[in-house]
Amino acid sequence: MLSKEELKRYSRHLLLSEVGVEGQQKLKNASVLVVGLGGLGSPLAMYLAASGIGTLGLVDFDVVDSSNLQRQIIHGSSSVGQLKVESATQALKEINPEINIVQHNTRLTSENALEIIKDYNIVADGADNFQTRYLVNDACVLLGKPNVHASIYRFEGQASVFATKNGPCYRCLYPNPPEPGTVPSCAEAGVLGVLPGLMGTIQATEVVKLVLEKGKPLIGRLMLYNALDMGFSEIQLKRNVSCPACGDQPTITELIDYDVFCGVKKEESVSAGGDFQNEREIMPEELEDLLNKENVFLLDVREPYEYEIAKIEGAVLIPLGQIPQRINDLPKDKTIVVMCHHGGRSKSVMDYLLDNGFNSVYNLEGGIDAYALEVDDNLERY
Repeated sequence: MLSKEELKRYSRHLLLSEVGVEGQQKLKNASVLVVGLGGLGSPLAMYLAASGIGTLGLVDFDVVDSSNLQRQIIHGSSSVGQLKVESATQALKEINPEINIVQHNTRLTSENALEIIKDYNIVADGADNFQTRYLVNDACVLLGKPNVHASIYRFEGQASVFATKNGPCYRCLYPNPPEPGTVPSCAEAGVLGVLPGLMGTIQATEVVKLVLEKGKPLIGRLMLYNALDMGFSEIQLKRNVSCPACGDQPTITELIDYDVFCGVKKEESVSAGGDFQNEREIMPEELEDLLNKENVFLLDVREPYEYEIAKIEGAVLIPLGQIPQRINDLPKDKTIVVMCHHGGRSKSVMDYLLDNGFNSVYNLEGGIDAYALEVDDNLERY
């Protein structure tokens, strides 16, 4: 039953015949897991709380950074350095103290996903990486939970509802992940701050529709949005009967190693003494020692505006897009360490150089951001 306070709080819902007291009670009885408390998860969780979803689960293992505040509106300046699940809980309790919030301060993994997700009616995926998207999809398919999905890139967003009884799943749309480094993250490519606000709100709308069993959810439909054009379009999706997750004869019957599946398995790094344990990755603290060796060439493949924000002394700037034209400027008689902001662009440049006759090329794990965190705190982070 709804209390007097709840009747007042949700009065504008109660005036809608499609919601009413019965629908609001459904919302109160519902449990939704929000995966990720970043750009998408912020408006998503806030509107679900305001709408009266009775139990909200929050999954995130990160802490709030000042670079988050341009788009992750659930967090504020006073939250910097705080766990995102704690910061978000404080904000959501301020919005609606009537709801129950369950904190999962952990990385969602193959080992814990089924145990966490099983207790919720619906999962809303606001993840920012392919490993977690495939993990959430497969877990939802195995458990029979709807997966309300959205993703963003620069000025564009997409949304759909996956893993319902007769609809497609994420793997029906994307059977295989992109090659590592070919799709930059928001940290690499940037994102318009208001874009996740819209896409996360669309996710919240789809969750509420599913709970109320009203309207036409985005099942079998991929909604595309371009903020620069203010344009919406739609692609019809069908369940792939041969899909390894949701097809007629599924081969995915348990969760797998999604880092390996997406090609981002962490490998061992190079030792500070120059004995390369892994052929291609070095850690930030090891780079500091390597730079003292005359045969190391540090190649920065970021953009000039990024270079102006923060740079490592001695690094040579050649933006990624200029590498093919300036490849002859690079020394083949020295060890080349490639770096960017977080390690994605530099990984692709490293692979390109290896394919073009350079033998001693390595990637800085985590990029200049990791170097600033672990080695030189005087470097600006962005």
